[in-house]
Amino acid sequence: METDILIVGSGCSGLYCALCLPPSLQITILTKSDRESNDSFLAQGGMCTLKAESDYGCYFEDTLRAGHYENDKTSVELMIRSSRNVVRDLVAYGVDFQREEDGSFAYTREGGHSEKRILFHKDVTGREITSKLLTQVQKRQNITLLEHTELLDIISRGNTCLGAVIRNPEGDLQTVSSSFTVLATGGIGGLFRHSTNFRHLTGDALAIAIRHRIALKNINYIQIHPTTFYSPGNKDRSFLISESVRGEGAKLYGKDMKRFVNELLPRDQLTAAIYEQMKKDGSDFVWEDLRTIPPEELNSHFPNIVAHCSKMGYDVTKECIPVVPSQHYFMGGIQVNHQSRTSMSRLYAVGETACNGVHGKNRLASNSLLESLVFAGRAAKDMTKDLKTVKKESLPADLPLSPYENYEAFREHEKNAVLKAIEKAEKENTAEEKSAFLTNLV
Repeated sequence: METDILIVGSGCSGLYCALCLPPSLQITILTKSDRESNDSFLAQGGMCTLKAESDYGCYFEDTLRAGHYENDKTSVELMIRSSRNVVRDLVAYGVDFQREEDGSFAYTREGGHSEKRILFHKDVTGREITSKLLTQVQKRQNITLLEHTELLDIISRGNTCLGAVIRNPEGDLQTVSSSFTVLATGGIGGLFRHSTNFRHLTGDALAIAIRHRIALKNINYIQIHPTTFYSPGNKDRSFLISESVRGEGAKLYGKDMKRFVNELLPRDQLTAAIYEQMKKDGSDFVWEDLRTIPPEELNSHFPNIVAHCSKMGYDVTKECIPVVPSQHYFMGGIQVNHQSRTSMSRLYAVGETACNGVHGKNRLASNSLLESLVFAGRAAKDMTKDLKTVKKESLPADLPLSPYENYEAFREHEKNAVLKAIEKAEKENTAEEKSAFLTNLV
């Protein structure tokens, strides 16, 4: 198979990258599962934006404070300054952000934010954005989207990426030649016992980077979301109770039904407080009280959360719900520059699998969608600039495919390689950080 651009992943970063590339190019998008089974579709709370120039300083500081000032300041500036252009594109693609009665954007607030600056669509903002991007991709004659098609490895010569080895839905192995390859494979939640991620997201791109000695960065920077619905024995992904709920006034209680924390602390600090309360109470969860939010607001802003809790036997207008922290987001990843280039020529990484330093050690709520879109767009612009000087090279004629033939063994080896690398990096953490982290590992 040959293509101009190979994009691996059908989340918002992969789709937006494809849409930002010239329509004259042949673009192939692979997705490991179906086109909608990615974490972009799951994002509830919203997407940050620079709503006014007067908010720039506060937004910048909020992002750095949440990230423990380990953020790449240039990346943060690029993200914030690019936000209005991204919003403009999304609206043009049909994304329906919540509006005020006068037609202006409505904004909400989440933990770690000093102002309301988050655009949203009910409590399914990720689905609203990603589904509209997907609709646009499906209209493009130059874009082919292959479902249930997995990236197994990249093909390289020296330090240049020439294409990939893939596995089609029938289990057959194929090679793909491409001018550029973009890794947009998402997070690592499938490595964890409790995670809000889809189970098939197991850090495949990280395993490839480890094998090819592609630079990684901060791979032990893994965010635990403070509040997911507690379901004992649940082996599926954890259902997230959006931070926006706390932004609108929801409270957290210990087993004595008394508040024990400021609910709008950054996620890592709030998670630590919840773990401490659970230890104190000898409990597997704490309580979250949504009764502080008017019922009409609950039903209009958080209909899916209300419906899920009802399905689980809880009426959020009358009783508290049990919540527990779960693995949620990956701040580290494949190291990239401000154009999303990896340390290997002609190979890019965008979205959650990449690390451009925006988030530092801890991600500020609702920065993930924006960061993914901004740096996917920058990758597309950079590839477009270099297209005239890059020519597809022939793949090695004797490329061995036998290492990939035992699929189950290959995937297990890949998973273990990623876990081993994360655990090695994690050894540098303090005992407290390590204990909270390791209890969530598979």
